[in-house]
Amino acid sequence: MLHVKIKKLLSYVLLGCVMALPITSCTTDFLSQNNGTNNSITEASSETSVINVTETEVSASIQQPTPTSISTPMPTPTPTPTPEHILMSFAGDCTLAEALAWKGSAEGFVNVVGDDYDYCFQNAKKYFQNDDMTIVNFEGTLTDSSSHMTKEFVFGAPYDYVNMLTNAGVEGVNLANNHSLDYWQQGLEDTQRTLDEAGILWCYGNNTAVYEVRGIKIGMCGYDTVSNGYGLDTMYAAIDELKSLGCNIIIASMHWGVERDYEPRADQVAFGHALIDRGADIVIGHHPHRLQPIEKYNGKYIVYSLSNFVFGGNYSLSDPDSAIVQVEFVMDETNTYCVEYKLNVYPYLQTTQRPGNNYCPYELPWGSEDYYRVLSKLNWSDEDE
Repeated sequence: MLHVKIKKLLSYVLLGCVMALPITSCTTDFLSQNNGTNNSITEASSETSVINVTETEVSASIQQPTPTSISTPMPTPTPTPTPEHILMSFAGDCTLAEALAWKGSAEGFVNVVGDDYDYCFQNAKKYFQNDDMTIVNFEGTLTDSSSHMTKEFVFGAPYDYVNMLTNAGVEGVNLANNHSLDYWQQGLEDTQRTLDEAGILWCYGNNTAVYEVRGIKIGMCGYDTVSNGYGLDTMYAAIDELKSLGCNIIIASMHWGVERDYEPRADQVAFGHALIDRGADIVIGHHPHRLQPIEKYNGKYIVYSLSNFVFGGNYSLSDPDSAIVQVEFVMDETNTYCVEYKLNVYPYLQTTQRPGNNYCPYELPWGSEDYYRVLSKLNWSDEDE
């Protein structure tokens, strides 16, 4: 306010001085001129206008405080989880040993394979090593025990043969089958310990296992109905346990059926349906040494038998057809449960040597007669998925 008053005072002083000077001049001019033209008044008015403009400019030059802008930070949006896609591979019976009855034969597993731990699965690695998890049925033992059961086929392999599984990319095996006790309880415990040391998960009856991939928990359970009289209540308990452990995907591995059957028996179908209804996401079957159909039941899959894969149990194969089944489990947006199952079949033969068995499965060429024969046994076609 003080600045404004001073400016107004100066304005009045200047105005007074300016108006005082032209009065004398105007009087003299007025007296000396008769035309009555008053230019001095016009000039005075002009000067007054100039002073007023200057005052306005001075007033405008006074800096006014700039208002401070306060910005409100935007909240960070919560990221939406991306649904996971879990890719799993399944194969049938893997017996990495020869029958004790013909141990040391020229055509036997040990003589053909030797200590080449990459030999047997060399044509399957492209699937097993590029998925999230591979599970096979390990039919036999890893033991140095000499005490064994008395029966036609007894399978025992040295401890180092576990490297065949690890080198191939196998992360889990089912041990619930009619050869897990070939070398009695000692052989089973040796096998379990060897798998543990190699980092391979195993399931056996009431012993379940959990494997985690990118936060998704995969639960495994396996039962043998051929040599053990397990009922559905026991299998239900295993599935319920895996649920309680927070498993998002549950795999039921079943050793069932009758050898050389190409179709599942009624009890297989009943068990398979019941396990899916209880919460299993897929049921994988083995034991018949033959391929049996794949069934889609309530949106999920039951593979009744995948036959053999690497099978050292016989040096001559009456039916070498086999397959690798891959399933892509698509999770929901919260990665809590599976909402979609995409299944693909890759037909194989258990040997590249026919007739006979050289224990090295290979993938059948697409479109070949053998290729379509395998798909037919599985009741599957390329158009199914």
